[in-house]
Amino acid sequence: MKILFHSAIFLFACLILTPALSAASRAQHEATPGDTHHQAQATKPCTTCHSDGRGEKIKFGGNCIECHTTNSPDVVTKKNPFIQVALNSGSTPTNSSQKSWRGPGMRLPILYPGTHLGAEPNKMVLIPAGSFIMGTDSRMPDEGPQHKVTLPAFRIDVYEVTNLQYKKFIDATDHKSPQHFSDRTYPEGKADHPVTFVSWKDAHDYCAWAGKRLPTDQEWEKAARGTDGRMFPWGNEFVPNNANTPLYWKNVQLEGDTTPAGAFAAGASPYGVYDMSGNVWEWTESWYKAYPGSKDKSENYGEQYKTLKGGSWWDCSFYQCGISAPVFNRAFFDVKVKNASFGFRCAKNAE
Repeated sequence: MKILFHSAIFLFACLILTPALSAASRAQHEATPGDTHHQAQATKPCTTCHSDGRGEKIKFGGNCIECHTTNSPDVVTKKNPFIQVALNSGSTPTNSSQKSWRGPGMRLPILYPGTHLGAEPNKMVLIPAGSFIMGTDSRMPDEGPQHKVTLPAFRIDVYEVTNLQYKKFIDATDHKSPQHFSDRTYPEGKADHPVTFVSWKDAHDYCAWAGKRLPTDQEWEKAARGTDGRMFPWGNEFVPNNANTPLYWKNVQLEGDTTPAGAFAAGASPYGVYDMSGNVWEWTESWYKAYPGSKDKSENYGEQYKTLKGGSWWDCSFYQCGISAPVFNRAFFDVKVKNASFGFRCAKNAE
């Protein structure tokens, strides 16, 4: 199942870069028999039929959201949940309604101008020395056996590394920009969203530039879980509104996406670390290896894949990858893989 997830998410990384309606699919769509909506007007501007009489605001509705995938604030699109929310509420979609949309459990709107976190490397929190419970005996074979790990004190970023923070790094080092950037900058309104489309080496290089390093999978899990063996950063009961997970987007009936780092206040870990469940998978320093005492055999174990932790906003359930919200969940990928659900945070030794 993990291998299927590996292949599927790599494919997903390629597919999401493809325009939503190619020339071939547009032609097929326009020629659909019985489609009275488009048969006569397929080659004319949308405003020919959909306007307020002055051509100022396109007022799509019904099935239009199945095909129209533009970022224009006047066009409803199922790829743009902020506009769909405006439609469902009966209001006219505007730029301001996109930027002010704030879902249940979120303390920040999903898009906003400027930044709350800034461009400097993230502030960190001290995780004290001591033991904690790692892994589980109740789920995937590679997540067990449950065992005790003792670590020295260390520090870890309170938030995932953001688009704006990563931009400062690429500007300072001339590092290649992520593929969702345009002209070496992030999408409008997403300064504080976690950076994505970064490989393990990209993440490693950023942390080194910031005077930090990637956390080990052990450090990551302790920072997320605390010392009481909890399943989620906030406890043992899954609360959909505590994290940016696929179930969250299913509940609000919108397409998933990243959210600003730290937007889900109730989802913080016992140490005050945010987004340890959901938002983006996070690269760690650790190779994907069997845990001590494991009887599980896998050709994937060894020093060939790096471990990621934390789950993400993306729904991979079709590929039987398992629910990704529990803090003991882990994934493994080649160091070169990049996609829309992979990000990272940094750590460092306690000083």
